[in-house]
Amino acid sequence: MAVLPILTYPNALLKAVSEPVSAIDKQLLTFVEDLRETLYSHPGCVGIAAPQTGNLKRVIVIDAQRAKAGQDFNSGPLVMINPEINWQEGDVLAREGCLSLPHLTANVRRAKNIRVSYMDSQGAQHSLETRDFEARVILHETDHLDGLLFLDRVSSLKTDVFRRKRY
Repeated sequence: MAVLPILTYPNALLKAVSEPVSAIDKQLLTFVEDLRETLYSHPGCVGIAAPQTGNLKRVIVIDAQRAKAGQDFNSGPLVMINPEINWQEGDVLAREGCLSLPHLTANVRRAKNIRVSYMDSQGAQHSLETRDFEARVILHETDHLDGLLFLDRVSSLKTDVFRRKRY
């Protein structure tokens, strides 16, 4: 296992759309473990997407319980391969940060409740309904798979984006 380097904005790979995973093989499983190790190597990190490491595959790893906001409701650590948001409702404005934009945070409007379908690292299909912080994390990470950063979701770069005060 290895801690992978994180691409930072304005790296062009962060704006690329990722390809679906067609097969779960040893190489993919090693990469998933590297993603997991990379997530846990960054204090306070709750999610990471493959494109943030330069790998344009539709893979995310999340662990919302690592943040205070995720303590009350979470599904524990999740590996999501080819995640697809099937439903979303509600509307919440909250602050987000990102490893790929290390010096910024922003107020981002996202759905409060979602349903996501995905495959786990054993190839089993799942459907998860979640809400609040965990939903936000999944939406943030799936945006990376579509070449979107939180800056693409803010209403105003002038009033909604802030220099990070804590790391």
